[in-house]
Amino acid sequence: MADLRIGISGWTYPGWRGVFYPAGLAHRRELEYASGLMRSIEINGSFYSLQRPSSFEKWYEQTPDDFVFAVKGGRFITHMKKLLNVETALANFFASGVLRLGKKLGPVLWQFPPQLSLIPDRFRTFLELLPKTHAEAAKLAERTSIPLLDRVWTEAVHEGTIRHAFEIRHPSFMTSEFMDLLASYNAAFVQADTAGKWPYAEDLTADFVYVRLHGAQQLYTSGYSDEELDWWAGRIRSWSRGRDPRRATKVLTSRADHRSRDVYVYFDNDAKVHAPFDALRLVERLAR
Repeated sequence: MADLRIGISGWTYPGWRGVFYPAGLAHRRELEYASGLMRSIEINGSFYSLQRPSSFEKWYEQTPDDFVFAVKGGRFITHMKKLLNVETALANFFASGVLRLGKKLGPVLWQFPPQLSLIPDRFRTFLELLPKTHAEAAKLAERTSIPLLDRVWTEAVHEGTIRHAFEIRHPSFMTSEFMDLLASYNAAFVQADTAGKWPYAEDLTADFVYVRLHGAQQLYTSGYSDEELDWWAGRIRSWSRGRDPRRATKVLTSRADHRSRDVYVYFDNDAKVHAPFDALRLVERLAR
């Protein structure tokens, strides 16, 4: 059976307090509260800076046993270095405590800036560097340049695989060459709803699907209507059952791949507290 995980991107938002989070809930219990209502959450603080192993350990302990985190890859790798000479930076990212999540480590999200166009050799090299298992990630993490031992975790505590998803924002990526490149490494092309601001495609390039919902009408701020959530629920059901949705928007029209797929969906329309409520409304639809 395909695994469907619907959640939110991040959980620490002051504006959610007293709206989504009950008034008076201790801030340290916000992850516990949110993870009791949904089955997955993106860790997005890891995009802005390296986190600590102690933080990953705490997040593991605060969430249910069957919970899964997606982890956003560092912008130092994707936005600043733009994938050039990132071996040490990648080792530092995985040494920062990501592996401490163990069985709760879900996909790693790599989001690229709108100014970065497709450079095939650069992306191929990066895909080749990415660890495919916890054991590979631990071996990579041992090459860290982080000097403080309490900031480093290089042990694989789980024997599973590591999935990677790519969210692009430049039209040059909408080619068969890029889709085929991702497919050759079982990396997912992210279906990102960005109010029409950046490219969108529904090509399935991996054995899982990764969806980010930033807002259909206004980026990061607009909520999803009942009709829009029904539309997404239909697509998620199709992907999970190994089918293309009706009138799918695809770069490659010839690839036929009817595997059932796990689907991860994260709402990022957080500015006006729509994200958690939209996530729960989508969960309710998929449970029918």
